[in-house]
Amino acid sequence: MFDFDLGKMLVVAIVALAVIPPKDLPRVMRTVGQMMGKMRRMASEFQGQFMDAMREAEFESVRKELADLNQKATASIAEMNEKATSFDPAGMIRDEVTKAAEPRAHLPAPTPEGAEIGTSEVALAPPAPPAEPPVDPAAHAPAEKSSAAE
Repeated sequence: MFDFDLGKMLVVAIVALAVIPPKDLPRVMRTVGQMMGKMRRMASEFQGQFMDAMREAEFESVRKELADLNQKATASIAEMNEKATSFDPAGMIRDEVTKAAEPRAHLPAPTPEGAEIGTSEVALAPPAPPAEPPVDPAAHAPAEKSSAAE
């Protein structure tokens, strides 16, 4: 704590022998020992309180993290339960069949009474032959003989 090594303690002991008379030396040494003991106890108590505070702060942060995880897990479980109760395959099939059976506005109107199922309302006739190009009568007329040739 005070970083006393053997050399420093020897110097303090020599100074104490020079300053303190030999007859009071045992009483002074006992007092110094008691004070050193008190200082060590106070230091260890302070260190213990400091370590307890550190552990408590660490436990508090761990507690907080666990509470957050618990909250997330609870929310996730609630979401899964909600999805599980909303999943109804039989109900989904029933709704699809009901929708398919309902008349739809975007479909064409029913056929008239005279039409039969499977017959076409469009007349199917063979295609018309292609039209021939118009004929120029002057091109096919016999050529007139000229009067000079006669």
